[in-house]
Amino acid sequence: MGGRAAVVLVHGLYHRPEHFGPVADGLRAAGFEVVVPELHRGSLAADTAAVQAAVDALDRPPLLLGHSYGGSVITGVRGARHLIYLAAFVPDVGESAAALGGASPQLRDAVVPGEGPDGTTRLDPGRAADVLYDDCPGPLAARAVGLLRPQAPGCGRGIPEHHSWKLIPSTYVVCAGDRAIDPALQRTMAARCTGVQEWPTGHAPFVSRPVLVVDLVAELLGTVSSRT
Repeated sequence: MGGRAAVVLVHGLYHRPEHFGPVADGLRAAGFEVVVPELHRGSLAADTAAVQAAVDALDRPPLLLGHSYGGSVITGVRGARHLIYLAAFVPDVGESAAALGGASPQLRDAVVPGEGPDGTTRLDPGRAADVLYDDCPGPLAARAVGLLRPQAPGCGRGIPEHHSWKLIPSTYVVCAGDRAIDPALQRTMAARCTGVQEWPTGHAPFVSRPVLVVDLVAELLGTVSSRT
């Protein structure tokens, strides 16, 4: 099968594709095809469908990387060659991100109800910086906070209809300094994956240490390619 190796980067709640900008740029510079779908479609099912459409449009099976809630999304997508769960949820049959433990108390304290009646929430900028980007230099954290957007309710309670990690290789990255998802919970979920790495980072290494993410994806794509 011809064409460049491809990777699909899947962001978490409140985030945007732009948060993955440094990682996407690094991977493209290394010769990979990179797709970063926009989520916020209103439900886990709709977010999963958006990523599935991105995967289906590629010429070859991609590596899928899901961050945080994005782990629930990539779990339900078919047609990948490898999964990376980056401080992400790995739901089993009947499980949701919320049922697995969801957000830490610190992250829940950062959630601010929206002004409308639809249940939309947002993150308090000051608290978000401390919880999500505590290991980032100030300017990087400020930019990342500025990109955050409101979130529709209920996505974290969505239950995947398919469980790709049961069928294809997967790698879990535990972020040992994470203040948003308890590292102990991450280690429990990592046991479901075929490989595990642990990094001394906060919740968002794609902001604080993008080279770590680029190198991991490149390494795994090289390993997968050597087997095919």
